[in-house]
Amino acid sequence: MKTIETWMTLSKVTFGTSGARGKVEDMTDLICYLYTLGFIQYLKQHYTLQKIALAGDLRASTPRIMAAIANAIEDAGLSVVYCGFIPTPALALYGIQQQIPSLMVTGSHIPDDRNGIKFYTPLGEILKTDETAIKQACVAYDHTLFDANNCKHTLTPLPTPDSSAERAYIQRYVAVFSPRALAGMRIGLYQHSSVLRDIAETLLCQLGAEVICLARSDVFIPVDTEAIRPEDVTLGQQWAAQHDVDALVSMDGDGDRPLIGDAQGRWLRGDIAGLLCAHIVGAKTVVTPVSANTAVEKCAWFTSVRRTKIGSPYVIEAMQHAAQTGDAVVGYEANGGFLIQTPLSIQGQTLAPLPTRDAIIVALAILVEAKQRGLSVAELCTQLPPRFTASGRIKAFPTALSQAKLALLSSGSEAETKHAIEQHFPDFGRVKQYDQCDGLRITFENDEIMHLRPSGNAPEFRCYNEAASEARAEQMNRCCLNILATWVTPTALT
Repeated sequence: MKTIETWMTLSKVTFGTSGARGKVEDMTDLICYLYTLGFIQYLKQHYTLQKIALAGDLRASTPRIMAAIANAIEDAGLSVVYCGFIPTPALALYGIQQQIPSLMVTGSHIPDDRNGIKFYTPLGEILKTDETAIKQACVAYDHTLFDANNCKHTLTPLPTPDSSAERAYIQRYVAVFSPRALAGMRIGLYQHSSVLRDIAETLLCQLGAEVICLARSDVFIPVDTEAIRPEDVTLGQQWAAQHDVDALVSMDGDGDRPLIGDAQGRWLRGDIAGLLCAHIVGAKTVVTPVSANTAVEKCAWFTSVRRTKIGSPYVIEAMQHAAQTGDAVVGYEANGGFLIQTPLSIQGQTLAPLPTRDAIIVALAILVEAKQRGLSVAELCTQLPPRFTASGRIKAFPTALSQAKLALLSSGSEAETKHAIEQHFPDFGRVKQYDQCDGLRITFENDEIMHLRPSGNAPEFRCYNEAASEARAEQMNRCCLNILATWVTPTALT
């Protein structure tokens, strides 16, 4: 018997900021089977188990991985509630409502050659303490069930999907927003390969919008709402001009991160969309990672703003603590994923908590607010202080190398670290302060920001920049990425 942590080392399928992730070729039937057994072993220490809900996104590898997981659940003596291809927040909501665990097969926004598994207890998304315990689970299995390539000899087919989770998710929002809340609005829906695409169309239509479905794809497209692809920027502008829309709506692969575009086809930054949504739904306390735009503090809309490390488990943990104050508590990430810790009152209706990332609430809240106030999406954004963010990433940048580079940059005294930063990034002026909560976040004396961070989900080095104008933020980001590109070589920054 080996621990899950040992299997992670052997397989290279490891925990990132949100569940297990790895290359599809490494996510063999055996590895997915064992990770499921480890999760079940952990759950049995805390819950009485009878069944586990299962769903997945639209990647080519997802059905096979779901089948391996379903077989593990059944071999552990439990029943599978197969929810089909639905968004992560829909599965999470169902699990919480039914008080059962759930497993979501998804790689979120990362390319199709990778996939992942998200774990949910009956209370919701696992936290870091849960993750640590799952890693320590020591699992045994019947070796005769698998061949030399770690493929299961016989994978029992997945059962007929149960549509209860999908229906409950749609009803969650139909019950809160009035049936004609979006009447007269023309919305472009960039569907691509998101598992939320059909539900999003259903909800927008039920709320009275005219929906133009755009670029539906049978091939998985890695739409990243935190680092929007140049081709998606161009597409947004083209669609806005071609279809005369009031707004654009899209989301990532598993439907937990939104993309909202204005009438000119300009995509909103996720942390701006999340900030607007938090204000619209009446939040008093907002929890958001250190990477999010500082407009959340500067707007003075909220009683309290709490900052965390990057990753939904950290946001959820901080929301749980914040909820003890009795305030309306929400969270959002720089990717736009919106989390609700306490019940919210929206248009006289109560929206129940959903403490995991969700995309559709952000789109619906912003569009309904714009419609009710007779404003465009762009005009809603003008209410915010002029703070703009740009982000980018260097791909194929080993995580260990990026961590080593940051350590070299910031390993000295405070004065030495500031001097090193100023030397390597001479165009940004003097350093006022820096924060090592998650990566290295630097605030310069002119109030501009640079945040360097290794990705928690892929071998990428991410860079975020914030400034008083969009042009300046983008200029800073290009400069940073050019410098980071030189760090990929082992001799850089020595």
